[in-house]
Amino acid sequence: MDNIELIIDELVVWLRKKVNEAGGEGVVFGLSGGVDSAVVAGVSKRAFPDTSLGIIMPCHSNPIDEEHGILVADSLNLKTKKVDLTTVYDAFIKTAEIETNNDLAKANIKPRLRMTTLYYYAQSYNYLVLGGSNKSEFTIGYFTKHGDSGADLLPIASFVKKDIWNMARALNIPDIIIEKPPTAGLWEGQTDEDEMGFNYDVLDEYILNKSGPSEIIEKIQGMNRRSEHKRNFPPIFIPKEKN
Repeated sequence: MDNIELIIDELVVWLRKKVNEAGGEGVVFGLSGGVDSAVVAGVSKRAFPDTSLGIIMPCHSNPIDEEHGILVADSLNLKTKKVDLTTVYDAFIKTAEIETNNDLAKANIKPRLRMTTLYYYAQSYNYLVLGGSNKSEFTIGYFTKHGDSGADLLPIASFVKKDIWNMARALNIPDIIIEKPPTAGLWEGQTDEDEMGFNYDVLDEYILNKSGPSEIIEKIQGMNRRSEHKRNFPPIFIPKEKN
């Protein structure tokens, strides 16, 4: 991606425009300690130096995630709040008493609780919620419906993962954040690339140039088709006109 600084400047202008059009006063976003949320934090701080807020939301999380979130915030002089959702999650699981052991269903509660938290802060402060999905993840549906996709604006959804890493460097995000394996933090030891079944380089190459190993292309296309519902509003029934 050429002219990274110019693109970041355009993104900052776009954020201000969208927030102003909505009558908002700033932005709020999850600060996970990953590179995607770090880039969102970096451009948000430039767009709204005094009214950008990162929320750190541990929920049976690896402590290093919080440490890295704080590291990002300190590097940007960003305001943060911590909301520990662990007891909320535990209470929900206990209250729901569902007779199944679907680990993914349980894991997806976490980003949905985080979405609810972000909107509580957003409505309280008249902020807009920013999502942290990039184009690579967005293309194959690698995000939780009504969870991390639950946002008012998706500022980095036009950029593939390698663009995000380059933007992070331009925003002076700490190297340890850029270089660590990407993870959604849904369970211990989980990484994006292990779960997807291919690495970001292959995925980005397909998105940008429609090339790659045939079996991987077939898998990516299948994931894109199956996740189409995640990128659209639910279908609306339209009755036929009465004669």
